[in-house]
Amino acid sequence: MVLMMKYDVAVIGGGIAGLTAAIYTAKAGKQVVVIEKQERLGGRAMTNYKNGAFFNLGGHALYFGDAYHTFRELGLSLQGNKPSTDAHGVWKDTVNTLPLSVTSLLTTPLLTWKGKMEFASWFTKLTKLDTHKYDHISLREWIEGHIKDPMLRNIFYALLRTTSYVASPDLLAAGPVLKQLASSMKGVLYLDRGWAPMVEQLRQLAVKLGVHFVTKNKVVAVGHQNGVVQHVRCEDGTQIEASHVIMTVSPAIAHQLVPDAEYTALHTWRDQAMEATVACLDVTLKRLPKPKQQFVYGIDQTVFLSNHSRAAYVTDDGSQLITLCKYQGPTTDAQQDLQDLEHMLDLVQPGWRDVLVAKQYLPKITVSYDFMHTKRVENPGPAVPEIKGLYVAGEWVTHGELLVDAATASARRAAEHIIAHDRSERTANYGHRNII
Repeated sequence: MVLMMKYDVAVIGGGIAGLTAAIYTAKAGKQVVVIEKQERLGGRAMTNYKNGAFFNLGGHALYFGDAYHTFRELGLSLQGNKPSTDAHGVWKDTVNTLPLSVTSLLTTPLLTWKGKMEFASWFTKLTKLDTHKYDHISLREWIEGHIKDPMLRNIFYALLRTTSYVASPDLLAAGPVLKQLASSMKGVLYLDRGWAPMVEQLRQLAVKLGVHFVTKNKVVAVGHQNGVVQHVRCEDGTQIEASHVIMTVSPAIAHQLVPDAEYTALHTWRDQAMEATVACLDVTLKRLPKPKQQFVYGIDQTVFLSNHSRAAYVTDDGSQLITLCKYQGPTTDAQQDLQDLEHMLDLVQPGWRDVLVAKQYLPKITVSYDFMHTKRVENPGPAVPEIKGLYVAGEWVTHGELLVDAATASARRAAEHIIAHDRSERTANYGHRNII
């Protein structure tokens, strides 16, 4: 027996983008359903509780960008704190002070006096920089053309790699990541108990607005006819009729779900996509062997370390939760990546194994299914132009935003398109009745 359901909007995926899109369309009076293949909502924003610690799926920090302002607009309580920016950098297996403040700039051995003066000038320039001028050149082209000091170039590569989670400076578009770096100078938020409380608040708000949820059910097809979306079909046979469908899945899965997708923009978006992934190691330690070394950039290696406990409540027993990320290229080696992450821990917190409480290793996490790169043909979405009523959202549907900021921005763009479309339809119908 096939279960038939009918809604104004069907959202495929219950991550940050899906929840945000559902909330904004529901606030506009739409009947909305969210279909999520897993039992839990949140997608890659889920948090795992293990041995008294709250482990995110990878290193998560909330910038004061689109996502932060969206969540505040929706009334979410974002419990947490801004971590200290007292930083170190690893260069040739030596831990040195990284110049991210006036004091550290004067004392760091990494830069010559000339390099320090050049870095100081960039502190003031970055916030005023028109980054859009560099949207279509690579990060390497920008750094090599604008930074004179060789070591300062290495430091910029490290800072911008961490800001974007992308280890491909020849492909990464410079403009968006420079804008994000400027934004990061205001600090970031580490959230108490990981990102799960934020996801739960989004779920509760959606329920309050009348959003329905179908979990543990996988969408297998998005039906369309004569260029108009018709329905969503699930693995268990459930068919959901909808005037609008928002797909918050990867470009490959979006292409797979839509019949004849090769004749739509979905084909271009899938083919141009470049995935950004990281290997992530989380450890909780009874204490820090080196208490001052809590925030460390790899300068000549693509590894980053941060102690989230220095700003947020992320363990129940006072243990220190350290997250390490290795930004990956197109080929990965799980064992080698783990060795590189543990090597960074050995350098920064020697003897950490003796005070280890719990450990989580995720060898390859997708940070973004696509990013702003120089080989992009076009920015995806929100609307699939060939199929009326079909939209995409997610961190890969970026028009210049990065990471979770792209997820919320694209979700709001999709919702705005739907609201504007229905408003114009009502206006057209009202005008038609008046003529009659």
